[in-house]
Amino acid sequence: MHYQGTVYRPPSEANSILLQVTTGCSHNKCTFCGMYKGQRFSLTPDEIVYADIDYAARHFPHARRLFLCDGDALILPQNTLRAILARIREQLPHIDRVGIYANCKSLKAKTVEELEELRHLGLKIAYMGLESGDDRTLAAINKGATAADMVAMASKAKAAGIMLSVTVLLGIAGPDRSSVHAEETGRVLSAIDPEYVGALSLMIEPQTKLHADVLAGDFVVPGPLAILGELRAMIAATNLRNGLFHANHASNYLPIRAKLPEEKAATLDLIDQALVGNLSLRPEFLRAL
Repeated sequence: MHYQGTVYRPPSEANSILLQVTTGCSHNKCTFCGMYKGQRFSLTPDEIVYADIDYAARHFPHARRLFLCDGDALILPQNTLRAILARIREQLPHIDRVGIYANCKSLKAKTVEELEELRHLGLKIAYMGLESGDDRTLAAINKGATAADMVAMASKAKAAGIMLSVTVLLGIAGPDRSSVHAEETGRVLSAIDPEYVGALSLMIEPQTKLHADVLAGDFVVPGPLAILGELRAMIAATNLRNGLFHANHASNYLPIRAKLPEEKAATLDLIDQALVGNLSLRPEFLRAL
């Protein structure tokens, strides 16, 4: 199959076919992200996409999941996405879930009816990077959207019946705004009410704007206990009707997987045990993105 640059996918898509229908990210301005730096956003030519689908059909005929890469595949025109999903359904009939990254820009470009059409063609889950529910933090990291934008666009996906997995970033507000970031992010997550929440802990990537800010002394990375306290405050402020809150990414200091609301109290107790030193945290050298 054809790939350009480094291909990224969510952890839950580890066993999925990776079909690169775009390269890079159309926004590519977030201060903390180095995933697509120096890479120009482009659409993969149709003939290459179709050739890759045919290749996957020959070599992975019984695969159950497929993920559309890269960072902003939902930005593709509706006709293009429709044709790709139809080809997947035709050539890979065992695929029961197609996933995609989605941001405010790409969701805004689609109507609820268009999203519903994509769901009927197999697009079942969208991964959305919220990072923070605090507007000051979102502006500081150049996310290109407000918390209200995030809620509105997420609501479109949910109205279309597409499952949401929302990513938040612990530590991204720095020490001074940590509590506001945690509480506002919990509030926004509650408003979105996604099926899945994935919390990552901030790791500074070289050659990013945030890396330069750290070197200049303009940003301080919170320590492990501060990150853990932020996670506790965020979960305490998050009310999901029936969702999974994951903080078991390799970047996190304490792996957590909680079903909310049932396991909320037990999860807060677990974090409290870690905060007082009764549970070991993941050492720094084992953390990774």
